[in-house]
Amino acid sequence: MKSQVLVDMDGVLADVYGQFIKMEYRDSGIRLKREDLCGKSEEEAFPSFNRHVREAGFFRTAPLMEDSVEGLKLLNDKYNVLIVSSATEFPGSLIEKQQWLNEHFPFITWEQMIFCGRKDSIKGDIMIDDHLKNLRYFEGRKVLFSQPHNMCVQDQMYQRVTGWKDIMEML
Repeated sequence: MKSQVLVDMDGVLADVYGQFIKMEYRDSGIRLKREDLCGKSEEEAFPSFNRHVREAGFFRTAPLMEDSVEGLKLLNDKYNVLIVSSATEFPGSLIEKQQWLNEHFPFITWEQMIFCGRKDSIKGDIMIDDHLKNLRYFEGRKVLFSQPHNMCVQDQMYQRVTGWKDIMEML
């Protein structure tokens, strides 16, 4: 039986930091840099966070993380992959996230998409996520995808990756 790999969407497949940076510049003229956001939560880093995540098109037009299509295809061929996204916090994101996945990852079927609130009840062998709150209670192998908000974390419970090339080499 194939191992089950749970893959987060925002911050792992979708470059939401790039999306926030672009929208913050569009709205305020402030050009934020990723390196200046280290150690800050997304709500702290982006003054218009709450408005942007509720804006129509935010999730639908998010850029791809580099190498994510190739990396997810490789995982999907080798493992039982499920995309697990905390989408119900922003109900408007549900259809946008599904459309985004269908466009960029056509090899992922509707049966492989789990849109939920908390992820602590989702079971699998490996979880790839950028948020500690999602990995903390996971019982399998925990892979922390580097993003500015988690750069201060130096916990041995998590295996850190800096991008999809690391994931492809590791798995």
